[in-house]
Amino acid sequence: MILYLHGFASCGNSTKTRLLKAYFGDGELYSPDLPPDPVKAVAFIDTVIRENDIEFIIGSSLGGFYASYFCEKYGIKAVLINPSTEPYSTLEPYVGTNRYWCSNKTFEWKRSYLKALKKYSITNVKLSSNYLLLLQKGDELLDYKKAMAKYKGATLSLEEGGNHRFENLQAHLETIRMFGERR
Repeated sequence: MILYLHGFASCGNSTKTRLLKAYFGDGELYSPDLPPDPVKAVAFIDTVIRENDIEFIIGSSLGGFYASYFCEKYGIKAVLINPSTEPYSTLEPYVGTNRYWCSNKTFEWKRSYLKALKKYSITNVKLSSNYLLLLQKGDELLDYKKAMAKYKGATLSLEEGGNHRFENLQAHLETIRMFGERR
């Protein structure tokens, strides 16, 4: 099974999720709604990984941050799509009430969550060969150069243009599949 971890203010039934499920199969991709509280999100993801045969993780933005934590913890392969490398800084402007993109429901993003995220930060990537890094230079929210530096040695796809949502993900599905199957 493939585990997909969505980004901040997204959900388990996002546009990326639907694209990934259409390609890999609905029963092959698990994409849960993650709680906003990082401690609860990490505990939930940990349980999912321990209780299922997760072949690899795909994480987008904040989901990429979480995916790298579990890649290093369990040695699971991770595909990171425009990953957040410092969400404890980049998500600071969102402290307060926010809306989920998928449902328009509100949720609270607390200052304590920023502190909690630091606990899960990987400062020294040890398993660089376990990562596929998909970056677009046009990401308007995150600096792609920070991800390139952090995941030095990872398999890399760097594209001109694009945006934070990662345009043309469908063009990378076969690469993701092949990376996930590589032993």
